[in-house]
Amino acid sequence: MTDFQTNIALEPELVPSLALDRAFLRAIFDKAVEAADPMLVISRTLPPRPPGRVVVIGAGKASARMAEAVTSVWGGCEGLILTRDGYARPAPGIRVIEAAHPVPDLRGQAGTEALFDLLKTCEPGDFVLALISGGGSALLTKPAGRISLSQEQQMTRAMLASGAPIHDMNIIRKHLSIAKGGALAAACSAPMLSLIISDVPGDDMAAVACGPTVGDCSTAQEARALLELWSIPVTPEMDAVLDGPPLTCRPGADALSRVENRIVAAPSQSLLAAAKLAQAEGMSVRILGDALEGEACDLARHHARMALDLQAGMKLGDAPLLLLSGGECTVTHRGEGIGGPNAEYALALAVALQGRPGVAALACDTDGVDGAADVAGAVVDAQTLHRAVSLSVDPERALWNHDSHSFFAALGDQVITGPTLTNVNDFRAILIRPS
Repeated sequence: MTDFQTNIALEPELVPSLALDRAFLRAIFDKAVEAADPMLVISRTLPPRPPGRVVVIGAGKASARMAEAVTSVWGGCEGLILTRDGYARPAPGIRVIEAAHPVPDLRGQAGTEALFDLLKTCEPGDFVLALISGGGSALLTKPAGRISLSQEQQMTRAMLASGAPIHDMNIIRKHLSIAKGGALAAACSAPMLSLIISDVPGDDMAAVACGPTVGDCSTAQEARALLELWSIPVTPEMDAVLDGPPLTCRPGADALSRVENRIVAAPSQSLLAAAKLAQAEGMSVRILGDALEGEACDLARHHARMALDLQAGMKLGDAPLLLLSGGECTVTHRGEGIGGPNAEYALALAVALQGRPGVAALACDTDGVDGAADVAGAVVDAQTLHRAVSLSVDPERALWNHDSHSFFAALGDQVITGPTLTNVNDFRAILIRPS
């Protein structure tokens, strides 16, 4: 650690204002999550219940809450939902299965088989409502060919550690596992409406949960090239599947002609909800984008430079400025630390800001899970590095070891929400006051 870091100290009268900034940042994060609550968005978008047999299916971290919202309007329905551990909700008539995320498990595999079995019973006169959200890529688990579940798990772990963006990971998944790229919808002969909560940059419906009800333009050749690019080991069983017939449906395929896909919640809506709350408090707001990607550390350093430049141009008495952004960062993992992209962003931001007074920030995943940890993210301010030094916690070592969750746990600065029952991905806020 540098001498500057070890000598950071704050005037005692500044501490109460830091507490207020932290409370405000948490309040706008909660507002962003609330804006994506399926109980709100489904009630605004759900059509009247069709006559006859109605079957509700779904997969994702928000899917059980979506099903709960549907049954609150339509009443009890037949169906099956796959969701992450801890994210189940009551939905009369609908079976809810919890499974592992982000690495798939046997429960997800069995649940996916049960979904296909249910869809095979649907006839042209029935109606299927699909509820899709982020997290469905891991929950919908049906390895193709002779690929084993163990091999899919190993592949998933390797992708998560590689630093590959979600777009690349989804292309790989689509061509090695059935149920993705429109394959789930293609297994059904009934008309289908798919309601989607987006957690991907650009709100590409084909990317949310690997697009189980959406046609796919990618190819097995692209998947093979991405496996090589990100140094993901390829087994002979994976080779055979990539050389075999396509697993996905192309856009416009006859099998998808009965499907209508709609996005009902997206990251941009949550950022706007947070912005309105900040503006009501007299703040200026800049939304930097809802689709930012890249290494969490790199983005944090870029945002730190931006924040410092903006603060340098502020005059005493200027309104506070809030920078908001969304998207999905990645972490190329090394070391044995415990961290996720939001906590890593927060830690890298704190290190780059070097305890600058007047700047505080929060970075959290709206699903309440940052990486593989049941922690949404973290909050930082001008006191973060000073407190770390006083506790003998080295921020630079934690950053190098990708151990951001342990770092913020030691400081008591983790943001822990529990299951939020929705997912519109990363939420980042930087609050800048005149120095």
